[in-house]
Parts: sequence; structure tokens; C-alpha cells
Amino acid sequence: MIEASLTNAFLVIGASLCPLLLMVLLIGFLWAVGTAVRQSIARLQRLHSIPCDQCVYFTGCHHLKCTVHPCKALTEDAVDCLDFEPALYSKSCCSSRCKPQ
Repeated sequence: MIEASLTNAFLVIGASLCPLLLMVLLIGFLWAVGTAVRQSIARLQRLHSIPCDQCVYFTGCHHLKCTVHPCKALTEDAVDCLDFEPALYSKSCCSSRCKPQ
């Protein structure tokens, strides 16, 4: 008799906590997805502000991307480059000079 009432009590508690726990997990998952999307948008906006392809020193060749700062070229370190000089014309990223022959 006592065992049956304890089993019924556990079933009632489990039946009421299970949907609540699932709701908390769903809210936590949606919160994490929203946070990841916001962080991704902020990072993409930062990456789109890299000015290398509009610089005079940008070569367009994958062997030597920049003649002044080859290690910083096309990275986040190049966002505030002190040597940035705007180019008068745009360069293609796949110039015929750097293709293997």
C-alpha cells in the first residue's frame, strides 16, 4: 500500500517536472543559438571592414598578399593598418602573374 502511493507520487512529480524541464532546455537552446547568431553577425561585420583589397600595397597574389605586411594581410589585424593607402583602381584576386605555369 505504501509502495503504491510512493510510486504514484513519483509519477505525479515526474509528470509535472518533465514538461517544465523540457521547456527550460528548449529556452536555453534558443538562447544559445541567438547568442551565437549575434556574435557571428558582429564578427562578420568586423571582417567586412578589412580594407586590404582596396589598398595600393595589396598584390592580389596568394603567394604575397601585401608587400608591406604580408602576415597581416586579409586578417583582423589589418583593420586599423597604419600603412593603408587607397588604390586608384581595383585589382583582381586572381591575377595572371601569380598562377603556376
